[in-house]
Amino acid sequence: MQTNFTLAQLADPDIAEANKILRACVHCGFCTATCPTYVLGGDEVDSPRGRIYLIKNMLESDRPAGMQVVKHIDRCLSCLSCMTTCPSGVHYMHLVDHARVHIEKTAARPFMDRALRAYLAWLVPRPFFFRLALMGAWLARPFASIFSGRLGAILSQAPKRIAMTASADKPQVFSAQGPRRARVALMNGCAQQVLAPEINEATIRLLTRLGVEVAISDGAGCCGAVVHHMGKEAPAHGFAKANIAAWARELEGEGLDAVIINTSGCGTTVKDYGFMLREEPDWAERAKKIAALTKDVSEFLSDLDLPAPVRRGGLSVAYQSPCSMQHGQKIARAPQDLLTAAGFAVREVPEGHLCCGSAGTYNLLQPEIATRLRDRKVANIESLKPEIIASGNVGCIKQIAGATGIPMVHSIELLDWAHGGPVPKALENMRLPASPRTGAHAAE
Repeated sequence: MQTNFTLAQLADPDIAEANKILRACVHCGFCTATCPTYVLGGDEVDSPRGRIYLIKNMLESDRPAGMQVVKHIDRCLSCLSCMTTCPSGVHYMHLVDHARVHIEKTAARPFMDRALRAYLAWLVPRPFFFRLALMGAWLARPFASIFSGRLGAILSQAPKRIAMTASADKPQVFSAQGPRRARVALMNGCAQQVLAPEINEATIRLLTRLGVEVAISDGAGCCGAVVHHMGKEAPAHGFAKANIAAWARELEGEGLDAVIINTSGCGTTVKDYGFMLREEPDWAERAKKIAALTKDVSEFLSDLDLPAPVRRGGLSVAYQSPCSMQHGQKIARAPQDLLTAAGFAVREVPEGHLCCGSAGTYNLLQPEIATRLRDRKVANIESLKPEIIASGNVGCIKQIAGATGIPMVHSIELLDWAHGGPVPKALENMRLPASPRTGAHAAE
């Protein structure tokens, strides 16, 4: 693609990077076939190729973003399916992230839109206040049908159960059982410790059982993805620096073999810290080092040579690969292979490359599109008639589980259970097969 940036514009490293990305695009349109919003509506400006043209014109003109541009960039889920499809290697993620920063700085959004985005950006990364807000939404949930649009979506998304603070989410070190094979820092995140603390608990149980010491680092918290995808660059970098500093202290102290993340959306962001902070001399090298150490929990487990599972129930599992896992981190098979090795009958979801519509806060800010994508995803999953649904991202789990009667869990909960841990909470009411090792019912 030909670009027309001035030399003065290209002196800005962000514009120079955008120019490089834009020039890699050859207009082929392969991306349109796998873009969820284009598949739903067939509108060229709601495809990656269409958005690339909008971004190019917006950045070249160096004018405030118009509301039509804002509308179509806001509709992008950042699922990154287009990057998997693109034969030219266009790094759409970095381009749309920069576009969002420009929009955040220049667009004249309506007051209520700005207020809601600011509220979510402040609330979600703060577990204490997020938990309080969910309690309020839970009380108002019976009245969700009265409200339309975003408010109705927010109330309907309120969980039926509000988990209290888990001891596993406090800064501490969990010792390995037996000889120590490795030492890792586990990101306990922000929203996940409120929505599903059992995921971190299962991760810690499994890792320590396998001889891995797990540190919950003081000062680490939100990865910054929520604000990053809203174009709020300064707070996103602030969260990144807090995490880098916390994990750097672990590196300099007892050392780390990896930074483990069990929420794939966070993993995609943390693995990009080196790029995010590339222009900050005091942080660039540390950011690259932390990004290089970061692994999804499935990647780490794949290298551990797991023992034979305690339980082999043969339950059928539909594995929904999160977009941030398969497209963002390019992890194609690790979770499925681990589940298969643990004795589960893993089934691939039709149209598995398409997003479920969660995408961070997308299902709250774009509820109509998110609901259509969710319903399409659920229909594809239910066509398999699985006994369980598994995924590797809490956002996908909450989005899909709310629209189906099939129990849904994080894959790490199934692996923990298969290797001697407790039955996942979502499966407690199921009739489960007996453990071949003990002959006892697997729920015992």
